[in-house]
Amino acid sequence: MSLLTKEQLRNFISENNIQSIPDLYTSLKNLFKDTIQEILEAELSTELGYERYDKKDKDTQNSRNGYTQKTVKTQFGEMEIDIPRDRQGEFEPKIVPKYKRDISGIEEKVIALYARGMSTRDIHDQIKDLYGIELSAEMVSKITERIVPEIKEWQSRPLEKIYTFIFMDAIHYKVRTDGHIINRAAYVVLGVTIEGIKDVLGIWIGENESSRFWLGVLNELKNRGVEDVLVFSVDGLTGIKEAIQAAFPKSEIQRCIIHQLRNCFKYVSYKHLKEFSKDFKAVYQAANEEIARDEFEKLKNKWQNLYPYAIKSWENNWDVLSPFYKFPEEVRKIMYTTNIIEGFHRQLRKVTKSKTIFPSDEALEKMLYLVTMNVLKKWTVRYKNWDIVLNQLIIMYPGRLEKYL
Repeated sequence: MSLLTKEQLRNFISENNIQSIPDLYTSLKNLFKDTIQEILEAELSTELGYERYDKKDKDTQNSRNGYTQKTVKTQFGEMEIDIPRDRQGEFEPKIVPKYKRDISGIEEKVIALYARGMSTRDIHDQIKDLYGIELSAEMVSKITERIVPEIKEWQSRPLEKIYTFIFMDAIHYKVRTDGHIINRAAYVVLGVTIEGIKDVLGIWIGENESSRFWLGVLNELKNRGVEDVLVFSVDGLTGIKEAIQAAFPKSEIQRCIIHQLRNCFKYVSYKHLKEFSKDFKAVYQAANEEIARDEFEKLKNKWQNLYPYAIKSWENNWDVLSPFYKFPEEVRKIMYTTNIIEGFHRQLRKVTKSKTIFPSDEALEKMLYLVTMNVLKKWTVRYKNWDIVLNQLIIMYPGRLEKYL
């Protein structure tokens, strides 16, 4: 779009006798109305295939049929415009859609403010200050309800046939239900495509963790088109291991090392924490699983008597803690921790921290979805050294990636 020249601006000021801000506002309002009117006329000309008063080029049985007056709400306030009609009633203007009386863009601004964690009261004040428009809390809620069908569509959209990594974890919120405040979990599933791009595959709210629940989530992923997953990286979520083995029996399960460490540190006295942590570093930073086993035996002999539960936790989960040892550093960095999903959770908390209690599951769902959409706009760059990672995965999982490349 070309900008007006200084000469054109001077002519505009002179022709409209603009001497104050209110004069400018009135002139812009009139200009806005005239521009809308011209666009409507141009849309109908395109629809009919001939310009007004140019019937020699007419090649249709349809024709113009006067106007319908319509009052619309704009950023310049309310104004009346004339919607041109066609005789056959087929014309549907795009600039001012049928049945739409608010073309101010206020709804989009309300949703954008809501996505940044603002309360309905804050949104009311902001819109009133900027546009002089009163919006009740109920109206703000009604406007944000527009995205509910969008959320359902996103949550059921088709997915990639294969994901190299899938990360699963939960983030917790307080929600008011039937007059009571209860804890709700938002279970997030995040995937990495064969192009090395991150994507949030879905968010499920409110269910209790169990193998049955996770199996339902995983079967939903399959129903949306996922045929294979190379590695699941998860925290110690209840029932997740059994669910993965049932839904994706060929997939590797990697327990998050960082979460495992945090869990076993609960059993360790503060005075020993630094030394205990240092000894464990030799285990999870080992060059391969054999060396890791040796280092673990040393650690076990040293700490077994003092902290048996911390040691037993590693022994019981070794099968899901050890898969990453067979990979080089580039792959290990991705799979041995759920940092990627914790980073996503930080983005959610940044916006939701002002909301101590959500009025409903739907309100929580709307906000998490809007924040997710903002985060996904930034996820356009693939993982560093992805070519090395992909080649390693092709070798380690023969025959599973090639047909999707």
